[in-house]
Amino acid sequence: MQTLNSNTTTTQATTTCPRPLGLVPTMGALHEGHLALVRRARAECATVAASIFVNPTQFGANEDLATYPRDMERDLGLLEAEGVDLVYAPTPEEVYPPGFDTWIEPGALAERLEGAARPGHFRGVATVVAKLFNVVRPDRAYFGQKDGQQLAVIRQMVRDLNMGPEIVAVPTVRDADGLALSSRNAYLTPEQRQAAPVIYRALSEAQRLWLDGETGAGRLRAAVLEVLKSEPLLGGIDYVSVADAGTLEELEQVAGPAMVSTAVRLGQTRLIDNVLIGSA
Repeated sequence: MQTLNSNTTTTQATTTCPRPLGLVPTMGALHEGHLALVRRARAECATVAASIFVNPTQFGANEDLATYPRDMERDLGLLEAEGVDLVYAPTPEEVYPPGFDTWIEPGALAERLEGAARPGHFRGVATVVAKLFNVVRPDRAYFGQKDGQQLAVIRQMVRDLNMGPEIVAVPTVRDADGLALSSRNAYLTPEQRQAAPVIYRALSEAQRLWLDGETGAGRLRAAVLEVLKSEPLLGGIDYVSVADAGTLEELEQVAGPAMVSTAVRLGQTRLIDNVLIGSA
């Protein structure tokens, strides 16, 4: 497995590798959710590349950039064990050199939900993903459904800007109790970790109601809120959404594919999750 730090050497390496090339973008602190992306890429691609880069431009001023978990040695060992061929692990200066001043503004899709709660977040995400695509030049790129809005933003960017990679969505990986795997789960105290599965229980209640025939989005939102509010350790609820799976516009009635999503706080830790209903 090659580990490369520079844009130039990474592009040179990927130019001559067997195709198709699959890219798994990560911020490190790898878990089984990331490894599921790697395994899907390994099953579908002749060459698999992963990136490890904690992207500073997608963090807000009061967010956890400084404390975000980092363990490069462990991450590289996990990727090598999964048969990854190449890892692109640049420094912030390599990605954003002095004078960098060009950004991708992803538009209305990025202004809702996470975009409203974290202004500028998706500008950082879209810009760094575009740079990853330009450096690594993948045929396919693999993203988890847990970050459902991010997935939608990246798909629209690729479509609108005629970028090359096929965007492959991989289902959310969960612990046995339903909690979606996330690098930020490491922040939770034992008590908070015990409480955290309420997020998936709440989303699952909306899914159950929809399967039973409930199409009123307001009723589905209320059901999610009711379950979330039953957990006393929950420190705050940023939003509960029932939105069109493509546009992320809030719905009154669920008549097609929809994403039910939420963002909540347990102590200082902010967690997001979603489920898809309809034929999404």
